[in-house]
Amino acid sequence: MPASDALQFFFAWAAAPLRVASVTPSSTKLAELMTREIGADTGPVLELGPGTGPFTRALLSRGVMENDLTLIESGVDFARMLKQRFPAARVLQMDATDLRDKQIFSEPIVGATVSGLPFLSIPPRKTLAILEGVFKVMRPGAAVYQFTYGPRCPIDQGLLDRLDLRATRIGHTFRNLPPATVYRLERINSISRYDWRFG
Repeated sequence: MPASDALQFFFAWAAAPLRVASVTPSSTKLAELMTREIGADTGPVLELGPGTGPFTRALLSRGVMENDLTLIESGVDFARMLKQRFPAARVLQMDATDLRDKQIFSEPIVGATVSGLPFLSIPPRKTLAILEGVFKVMRPGAAVYQFTYGPRCPIDQGLLDRLDLRATRIGHTFRNLPPATVYRLERINSISRYDWRFG
């Protein structure tokens, strides 16, 4: 990780500690854990709060095409950096809560969503809007991958029940500052087999 990334991340955290989850970018080990179930056959991938791009780089290393990436970043400086680093990706400088009302895809084609958003500090109403927007653009069987620094899933069980979602813990890494756990969020009643290339 470039030293400039760590410095920019620290300044972003200092300016808005509730919006930026950590004082440092996510580690390579966390990025590997977050993306290990995603690959070239996943198709379009949505990323929320990519920051300096550690998960984005991991997605590319898994075989996801850069032009299959849509990156949602609310920070102006981070969004500008992402556009420079990943010119073939679609970078949208916007709040993730707007996904529910804005149509950024013509149909539900997203095969996976990778989220770096700090849901533990996001109010339930906003969390609901974000998840509704995300699952609106994902095809049947697709999942959201979310990490947390806390002891349990960062999405409240009542909210999971309301959205008919289940959370599955898929791994933990101590090789991150702070240590992190990754969860997969998916629809309980969903079609598991679906080929996005053929509708």
